[in-house]
Amino acid sequence: MPPHPRTWLRVTPQGLFCAPGGFFIDPLRAVDRAVITHAHSDHARPGHQAVLASPATLALMRTRLGDGAGQTQQALIPGELLRLGEVDLSLIPAGHVLGSTQVVMDYRGSRAVVSGDYKRIADPTCDAFMPVRCDVFVTEATFALPVFRHPPPAGEIARLLASVALFPERTHLVGCYSLGKCQRLIALLRAAGWDRPIWLHGAHVALCAAYERLGVPLGALRPATGAAKSDLAGAIVLAPPSAAADRWARRLPDPVVAAASGWMRVRGRARQGGVELPLVISDHADWDELNATLDDVGAPEVWVTHGREEALIHAAGTRGIEGHALRLLGYGEEDEAAP
Repeated sequence: MPPHPRTWLRVTPQGLFCAPGGFFIDPLRAVDRAVITHAHSDHARPGHQAVLASPATLALMRTRLGDGAGQTQQALIPGELLRLGEVDLSLIPAGHVLGSTQVVMDYRGSRAVVSGDYKRIADPTCDAFMPVRCDVFVTEATFALPVFRHPPPAGEIARLLASVALFPERTHLVGCYSLGKCQRLIALLRAAGWDRPIWLHGAHVALCAAYERLGVPLGALRPATGAAKSDLAGAIVLAPPSAAADRWARRLPDPVVAAASGWMRVRGRARQGGVELPLVISDHADWDELNATLDDVGAPEVWVTHGREEALIHAAGTRGIEGHALRLLGYGEEDEAAP
């Protein structure tokens, strides 16, 4: 009988450890060997000895972390198979951000899949999530409550452009995370016909340049820092969520403060952040997508790393899927945490 994944995949203080492969997945602190699902800072931390990830993830880690991206780095093209110790490992797309992957591990006839973060809706800036049948599926649960049902992103972009048309003298300042969300918003704006320059806070510039080097076209981009106030009237400016409250924003003419996040579904969260135009655009699966994914992968057992574990485990149980909360602290602290 194949060994159950609980006998070879376990939670440690450093994070999830695959014992027969000798590696950690998205470890929470520096380790000898790390397999990284994607380049967000809550999953890709600095200081590892050896790092394995998709080529795009490694490139984005180098942009973010420089020399801290791993003393040695090994790129594994999604879909290719690699033997690590006694484990056959492959990476498959997760649909979260550029380069994001799930980690598929086969050991003596038993298969576990660690999803990392993911979404199911189409995104022009990254490859779509691919469900893989497995014995244990390890999932996030950031938006695992029925209230979180994300609307079509094109409709949210249409709301943004309608506001720009209504207030042509004001800057629209959109708070968004610098890796993934920023570039997706740009792609969505281009798809909606916005061909004017999009202005960037300095924190977004390097990662947008990295996306373009990796083959994701973003169109005309301009640095907002140092721009003339007249140039920013009627413009769309993308910045970190905290920028609206910073002195930096004083350069903007009467800004309409917007924010793009799954958390904008919660009106109190938007009010608390001083958000005038909440845009419900998320790079995480919503309640329906999470549950559809459990059905698609067909795993009899699901482990939940972080988020709203209890609701997802209960929903899984009603369909005969055994659920366990891993309660890995340290994930979900950046890319959807603000505002």
